[in-house]
Amino acid sequence: MGHPSKNITMQVSRPLTVSASPKGLSGRTRVPGDKSISHRSLMLAALASGRTRVTGLLEGEDVLRTADAMRSLGATITREGAEWTIDGRGVGALSEPADVLDMGNSGTAARLLSGILSSHAFNSVMTGDASLRSRPMRRVTAPLAANGAEFLTREGGRLPMAVRGTGEAKPIEYRLPVASAQVKSAILLAGLNAHGTTIVEEPVATRDHTENMLRHFGVEVDVARLDAGGRRIALTGPVVMTARDVTVPGDPSSAAFPIVAALLVPGSDIWIEGVGLNPLRTGLFTTLIEMGASLSIENERVEGGEPVGDLHVRHSQLKGVDVPPERAPSMIDEYPVLAVACAFAEGPSRLRGLEELRVKESDRLASTVALLNVNGAETEVIGDDLIVKGTHAPLGGGTVQTHMDHRLAMSAVVLGLAAAKPVKVDDTAFIETSFPGFVDLMNALGAGLTA
Repeated sequence: MGHPSKNITMQVSRPLTVSASPKGLSGRTRVPGDKSISHRSLMLAALASGRTRVTGLLEGEDVLRTADAMRSLGATITREGAEWTIDGRGVGALSEPADVLDMGNSGTAARLLSGILSSHAFNSVMTGDASLRSRPMRRVTAPLAANGAEFLTREGGRLPMAVRGTGEAKPIEYRLPVASAQVKSAILLAGLNAHGTTIVEEPVATRDHTENMLRHFGVEVDVARLDAGGRRIALTGPVVMTARDVTVPGDPSSAAFPIVAALLVPGSDIWIEGVGLNPLRTGLFTTLIEMGASLSIENERVEGGEPVGDLHVRHSQLKGVDVPPERAPSMIDEYPVLAVACAFAEGPSRLRGLEELRVKESDRLASTVALLNVNGAETEVIGDDLIVKGTHAPLGGGTVQTHMDHRLAMSAVVLGLAAAKPVKVDDTAFIETSFPGFVDLMNALGAGLTA
């Protein structure tokens, strides 16, 4: 049996200079398992009664941190080959950890786990790497405190954070001020062990992996549509969850990078197999097709309760696009690489409603603007909208500061593959947190990346 924590290593800075791909990208590939579903499969399996087997799990460092955290909370988690086995403890039956829970770089894991910890009657402390410790947790801890839990953070609501959970959790009723799948999920997970009905209202529908997986484990989740595209999600606790095997589809957020690279590099023709097609995750695909992308979906099917398909992508001349704000939750992680695509498109693009980007691994909106500007693209920020003025002028030649943000680093690599001048990326080490083997995968398609 393998022990996943052994795969977590200290990260050393890995700068990379990216030059235009010498030829079009080609071939067939698979991206790693969906990160969001991987986190949730480990957490919910640990709360279920019985044994769950998970295949296709993303084995990046973020997810390995989640596995270690759930093990520290009493679940038995082992790995043999590509299959992970989780013997769960049951809802409300996790145990107090003997040490600090280190969530590495994963904001998703930290926020979702906050909900679980809040409804268990023990004390715990959570921390993370320098990037995670700089991110605010208050938008999660403020609503969670309504169930009776106590949170003690550093100034600004930042990690490290101590949690004093409650064994008599009260149900929470909360309307999200800003659409966020992480905040919604944290509240729903807290409600699993609360006495009564927990209700979350979201102004815009966000990714629903938590609701889907809760149903997969036997939890009754009621979803009602609200005006203007919002939703009301409710569950009544305490619940009993029964172990169920999980197959994790390929991550559409990871697929975004080879997709955009293939669209931008002349002569490219690639296939990406087994990608998750949850309609609340495919806003990027919709947007790229609106821009004129040659992107088709083949062999659609359902695996593990989630829609899956194979993507065929060919080089295309893109045109500018106006992306409505209500699409943001379905592609929130893809905006940096979409902005890169817009920089190479003909005509201006306006990406609306990006306030959520300001509280990601970095201020992703500001960092995306910096990434484009240093490489010769023209941009403008008006409120929470990003305007990218598509240009035929040569792009590239800059050094991108990634701020330990894996998606910025991969977006910079994609820009470099299509730019007229080489692009320097200050650090690519953090790519491994979400997309292990990214450089190898891109090189297998013909990218020609070298350290």
